[in-house]
Amino acid sequence: MTGQSNTKTAFIAIVGRPNVGKSSLLNRLVGEKVAIVSDKPQTTRTRITGVLTKGDTQFMFIDTPGLHKPRTKLSEYMVKQVDESVADVDAAVLVAEPENEIHKAEQDLIEAFRAQKIPAMLCINKIDLVTDKEKLLAVIARFSEQYPFSAVLPVCALDGDGVDALLGELGQFAKPSPFFFDPDDYTDQPERVIVAEIVREKLLRCLYDEIPHGTAVTVERMHEREDQDIIDIEVQIYCEKDSHKGMIIGKGGSMLKKIASLARTDIESFLDCRVNLQCWVKVREDWRNRENVIKSFGFN
Repeated sequence: MTGQSNTKTAFIAIVGRPNVGKSSLLNRLVGEKVAIVSDKPQTTRTRITGVLTKGDTQFMFIDTPGLHKPRTKLSEYMVKQVDESVADVDAAVLVAEPENEIHKAEQDLIEAFRAQKIPAMLCINKIDLVTDKEKLLAVIARFSEQYPFSAVLPVCALDGDGVDALLGELGQFAKPSPFFFDPDDYTDQPERVIVAEIVREKLLRCLYDEIPHGTAVTVERMHEREDQDIIDIEVQIYCEKDSHKGMIIGKGGSMLKKIASLARTDIESFLDCRVNLQCWVKVREDWRNRENVIKSFGFN
């Protein structure tokens, strides 16, 4: 904790079911890419804190995995991350889509708010896809019947529409406290973790069906060359089957080269220097159900 006086802080959990745009909203609020984004559900696997210091107020936004029915040990870990995140925050933002029904995962989160007496806001994301505003009002009314949300805001995390209004509303939850992070910080994630996540994002975007969800990425080595503005990075990609390994590598290594090239561009932007990225692929059969392997990948 830093030693400022007359400052305020707020811990805000961003929750919702998979693929509603929680990570996109986090990135938009913070103004930096701290969480990877893809169109596949369960992209986020662990809690990620994004930090925004605005004047005398510091917000800590906790991005969580989408709440879903766990089918593997890894899924159980992800659901536990949601439960723990909601248990110890100043407020929560429930992110939902403008759909006709309230899903079970959303109902479960609302019950958690009620049981723990957590102030919560409702954020209806993807309003750019809504052509019938009456439908949007019906969705808001349906959710409002379930819980006394402190505010309901339609937003579009993709282009930022409504996000400033959301941030303004969140200020009410800030409490007098020294800052927990340096004002220039925007995440609690180490560089190695962000680099690994960037590579995993490209796996999610380039591969199809179940393969990306059966992958994990670790950074084995990061070394800055002396007298050169370049960092050598060695990354290990793990998958669950030999057939998946072949698909990740591709014919003549074409797919792996594509993934590495896309990742290198983002990593260089993140680290603000040139990068020599080397990616390798190994098989760890059924690793998502092996607790010792899950822990070795950093899911503790």
